[in-house]
Amino acid sequence: MSETNYLLRLLKDFPLVENHSPWARRVIDFEAWQNIIELLAVSDWDFLGLWAERQPMDAEKFQVHMSLRDAENSTVVVVTLPLDGLSYPAISGARPGAARLERSIADLYGLVALGAEDMRPWLDHGRWPVNHPMAEAEPRDIIPYGYDFLTAESDQALHQIPVGPVHAGIIEPGHFRFHANGEAVVRLEERLGYVHKGIERLMEGREPLEAAKLAGRVSGDSTVAHAIAFARACEAAVGIEAPPRAVWLRAVMAEIERVANHLGDFGAVCNDAAYAIMLSHAMTLKEKVLRASEAAFGHRLMMDRVIPGGVAHDLTKEGLAHLKAMLREVRKGFERLAQLYDDTPSLLDRTVGTGITMASLVHRFGAGGVVARAAGRAIDARKSPGYAPYGELDFDVPIEIDGDVHCRLMIREAEIRESLALIERFADGLPSGQLIRPLPIRAGEGMSLVEGFRGEIMTWVRLDDQGLVARCFPRDPSWFQWPLLEACIEGNIVADFPLCNKSFNCSYSGADL
Repeated sequence: MSETNYLLRLLKDFPLVENHSPWARRVIDFEAWQNIIELLAVSDWDFLGLWAERQPMDAEKFQVHMSLRDAENSTVVVVTLPLDGLSYPAISGARPGAARLERSIADLYGLVALGAEDMRPWLDHGRWPVNHPMAEAEPRDIIPYGYDFLTAESDQALHQIPVGPVHAGIIEPGHFRFHANGEAVVRLEERLGYVHKGIERLMEGREPLEAAKLAGRVSGDSTVAHAIAFARACEAAVGIEAPPRAVWLRAVMAEIERVANHLGDFGAVCNDAAYAIMLSHAMTLKEKVLRASEAAFGHRLMMDRVIPGGVAHDLTKEGLAHLKAMLREVRKGFERLAQLYDDTPSLLDRTVGTGITMASLVHRFGAGGVVARAAGRAIDARKSPGYAPYGELDFDVPIEIDGDVHCRLMIREAEIRESLALIERFADGLPSGQLIRPLPIRAGEGMSLVEGFRGEIMTWVRLDDQGLVARCFPRDPSWFQWPLLEACIEGNIVADFPLCNKSFNCSYSGADL
């Protein structure tokens, strides 16, 4: 029996939750939960997310949800484990990408993942005025505490290098603790959570249009992708589709966002290798994209342009003309930039063979996006499981196999070209019609998978009888990519960390919520 059939057969006798779309959700027991964990340890199922909430029918109790996808045929399942107490079997032993989600659930709800190797606080730095803000939220004294970083042992002399959380650039805060032998990195450990915003709690009780603003600020550089994920989840929950013109406009904005960020990352990696002219060229091209975004959609980042039910801004003839001009200029300029990279041996010397991410780790952590595709994992939510309008067009998902900084740049290079072509095709084929279909006021649950420039975004939402957000969980790609950054730097020199870090470009905000 195949792994897919085994899991589906395991679940078939458990009750289905009504009004959960587009994929089924089943309420299971401890034994089935543990059986799924055992299957994950040996199967090709992708772990997509883990989150908790109060039980809708008994607010004194909690439940945990897990979403999975079969990598072979895109079958998606969501399972729920109701809890009588405050613990549940840990998933991280089989899929380590769940570890930080388990730790976050412990901070927010006080729920313990039984068998987890690491239950140190993740989001809670001792500065919250309450315990477990998504649960009892009892007042407490604000007493910042120390953090027990993991240690490294070696026959060679080791020293520690603390970096952050305050950095020299205008970036978000994060602490990086290096163990090094001379210049060689033996271990890297990250501590994040400094920019926790309480988005999940802030969404509760809000109308979808209000909550959409929060979704678009989970990670500001992915505002379009996160907004699309939230909108599609809400639309699934109430059983509607956005109008065709709105769907195509969303795709135009998503691909513009992808191009702008890939351009910035391409230049920034080269800048960290002391080749500043590449950053200047790349940022000039990025600025052309952002100006075209403002001309076409009224905002450089297109923030709050995607809303549940459709979009809030149309593309006029004048806006389309700006996009067409941008496409011509960026195509021409980027080819010169790519050629400059290829013709600079000193730059290639810094990127080729640096920061290799193993394909086996990419799969175990469920990583996607540039990080995964550079290591041979061809996962892209636009195709697997897919969503409109991408199913109507053929496009390439580039793949490299060596998993180093160079491969991650090559993936960005190929995706820039592909996204520029997609923007043109979407703009030329833009259907006419309305921009929004209002959401009916009804209860329901919805889930979406959307491809952002970093990779796959998973968003789950439950709406109550008044059509308000009862619970929303937005999972940024960075949750599963940050741990791989720790792995890829081992054996490299400290001076290569900026290249590795920027070639990943994980979101601090997206993982801190």
